[in-house]
Amino acid sequence: MNIPSELKYTKDHEWIKIEGEIATIGITDFAQGELGDIVYVDVDTLDDTVDKDEVFGSVEAVKTVSDLFMPLTGEVTEFNEELEDEPELVNSDPYGKGWMIKAAIADSSQIADLLDADAYQNLIKG
Repeated sequence: MNIPSELKYTKDHEWIKIEGEIATIGITDFAQGELGDIVYVDVDTLDDTVDKDEVFGSVEAVKTVSDLFMPLTGEVTEFNEELEDEPELVNSDPYGKGWMIKAAIADSSQIADLLDADAYQNLIKG
């Protein structure tokens, strides 16, 4: 199970990479493994401000559809367009080419609410 220590995590299995005021967001290796083969990623919130814990999109796997939850309040500034033609990148490289959105962070104090790698590891061991 790959849980990079430099990232932050949510209880809903999103990962967050924070670079200044920009957050790159995707789903964790654990989440993609639970979902199985991903066939479609839908993000219809580009250029919208999405509140923390609100849905910013969804991911469709062969057998299920799962909502994607915003880990921090922010404006969705970019969608990974590679996922339109290659949604399987989320399965093969969830922390790299399989990233989903970038967002301008509106409230950096919310970063303190995110899980570190150890806390996320404990969550999924459950």
